[in-house]
Amino acid sequence: MNHKKVQRLWREEGLRVPQKRRRKRVGASTVTAPAAVAPGVVWAVDFQSDVDERGKAIKICTIVDEHTRVCLGGLVERSITAERFIEHLEELVTEQGAPMVLRSDNGPEFISDAVADWAGTRTGLSYIPPGQPWRNGYVESFNSRLRDECLNINSFYSLLHARVVISDWKHEYNHERRHSSLGYLTPLEYARSCAHTLEEIDSHTERT
Repeated sequence: MNHKKVQRLWREEGLRVPQKRRRKRVGASTVTAPAAVAPGVVWAVDFQSDVDERGKAIKICTIVDEHTRVCLGGLVERSITAERFIEHLEELVTEQGAPMVLRSDNGPEFISDAVADWAGTRTGLSYIPPGQPWRNGYVESFNSRLRDECLNINSFYSLLHARVVISDWKHEYNHERRHSSLGYLTPLEYARSCAHTLEEIDSHTERT
């Protein structure tokens, strides 16, 4: 009895080897995300992927301030580890100050122990429920525009090319794209003129 005969008998009997299903890991939120009533309250984070002309992966991270709609930063790499993500967050916190909450889905990029340990000393984590991307609507909307207006109409011949093109598109979004919800200001114009402060959160919470 060899393995080929065993395989033939299994096929004839209609048997199948059971497939092990990977359980989706779910991150543990540390806070409930408040309403983004001021800049720096909620940073929404999400990832998406693309490929270059050689079929090599391009991973894109997007971080958006929910109140101002400003795209604060983002990574364009072959792969993005928790350590690289944390390094980028450190850069943004140095420039902008730490947000009250990071809102994201529960993908493995965000539920690693390294990210949880980092957030524990600086900000709260709020994971949206599995299968409910609309709970992270601002960054989902941003990523949809990035996909339609940049990724789908450009062919990247290298990682550097992708970084330049995506950076240019984000610059146009922040500096030139006017939003009706922001009084027809660009995100950066609104952020510069925004008079809302974090102190307003307490009064907003009390009213609601």
